[in-house]
Amino acid sequence: MTELSAHLPAHLPAHLRATADAYDGVAARYAELFRDALDGQPLERAVLAAFADLVRAAGGGGGEGGEGGEGGGERPGPVAELGCGPGAVTAHLRDLGLDAFGVDLSPAMIDLAREAYPDLRFEVGSMDELDALGVADGGLRGVVSWYSLIHTPPAEVPRFLAEFRRVLVPGGLLLLGFFGSEDESVTPFDHKVTTAYGWPLDALAERAGAAGFTEIGRLRREPVGEERRLPLGYLLLRGR
Repeated sequence: MTELSAHLPAHLPAHLRATADAYDGVAARYAELFRDALDGQPLERAVLAAFADLVRAAGGGGGEGGEGGEGGGERPGPVAELGCGPGAVTAHLRDLGLDAFGVDLSPAMIDLAREAYPDLRFEVGSMDELDALGVADGGLRGVVSWYSLIHTPPAEVPRFLAEFRRVLVPGGLLLLGFFGSEDESVTPFDHKVTTAYGWPLDALAERAGAAGFTEIGRLRREPVGEERRLPLGYLLLRGR
């Protein structure tokens, strides 16, 4: 256990504590590497823009962000990026006109996010226990999990998806970004930080359906350049 993560809940499962410790150890380097990652990823920006458009179309003003994106007016109700790391995607969601805040297990990551984006809210917490942060049933208009479920053992993924559904209003939006699989099985692999899992799109969509979500669309992108040699997957879903 690192000094930073010592204040995390004592009952936190071992794999979550290990993940927090691992990301604490690489937080500064991670933030440097991924600060501008979206600049070179037009498909990822398009997926995030589609998510933001759908959240705005669903309505629900009352966010704290003041004027929205290009169209002005009120921002929709709150959107959480769960597993936000150093906050770059959360800030991008804000720039798309959403009232976004971030949650991450790693205190070091949250410190960096708060330093980089002092106008945004970032909280240390586990994305499977959002009630500990005061997130009520139906309290959010949208949830983004951008490569943050990748370290979750497959047997526990349904529990996380159920928590995502709990905090969303009926019709709320969920965007999942994750590593895909080269075959039809969930595949563990040695991620640079800690063990991760690649998911077939159909398999993760099925788990999401069982948790109360309806698929809107999906994207599979092949890796390029120095990216890990696994496909990248994105699922856009709506809570039933």
